Amino acid sequence: MRAPVALTIAGSDSGGGAGIQADIKTFSALGVYGASAITAVTAQDTQRVYGIVELEPAFVAQQIDAVVGDIGVDVVKTGMLSNAAIIEAVAETLAYWKLPLVVVDPVMVAKGGDRLLREDAGSALREKLLPLATIVTPNLPEAEVLVGHSLSSWDDIRDAAKQIAGFGAANVVIKGGHSEGDVVTDLLYDGKDYREYSAKRVPTMSTHGTGCTFASAIAASLAKGENMATAVAAAKAYVTKALQNAYPLGHGHGPVHHFYRYWRPLKE
Repeated sequence: MRAPVALTIAGSDSGGGAGIQADIKTFSALGVYGASAITAVTAQDTQRVYGIVELEPAFVAQQIDAVVGDIGVDVVKTGMLSNAAIIEAVAETLAYWKLPLVVVDPVMVAKGGDRLLREDAGSALREKLLPLATIVTPNLPEAEVLVGHSLSSWDDIRDAAKQIAGFGAANVVIKGGHSEGDVVTDLLYDGKDYREYSAKRVPTMSTHGTGCTFASAIAASLAKGENMATAVAAAKAYVTKALQNAYPLGHGHGPVHHFYRYWRPLKE
């Protein structure tokens, strides 16, 4: 008997706070074995992205084949896919293996504002990958790109969730971290009903990797057999605690503390 296995298909963050590194930390913290297929390598820290080297789409697919064919995968989580060719290769490979649980985090822009998805790749994301998604987890700016217009009200957000589901995703959760106010509310749409998840905003600069961590936490719960509503609630609680227990690191937006349950930073 093995532990549940989650495969992350995403970019590497040299600073360790987001991307592949955040995903595997989250899987490990939540009791799931993490494997990876790397799409791009970035040179970045808590302040900005200095460079990106994209891997060949065929090699990204080869990594997925290697993991699924030998280890087996219970859930897939995608993150930074960088360009249309990689998106298409990933979608074709996931469809080939008929993997039942796919969490799509439509990573487009880094915390510091640097673009992580080429502008011409949006249509590939909508047309090739979203139809395979068990759930897609955009933040507000990403949701605006997916639907093609601004979201200025709660009604707009609800309509956007329904529109994104229309691209083929079985479930949509639009994250509210970019909204104003002391309470952050995420909206889950399951194709029929809406459910809201709210938590008090955590005043911290350590927000790097929150999107990756949230999506990976959903994936971990799904891998362990939880239903979608429970998985989103558990991910919301995990990210909130990881923010509350984060400690200063670097000179910009530091990472959340993925292992807050197991150790705390040494006092200076």
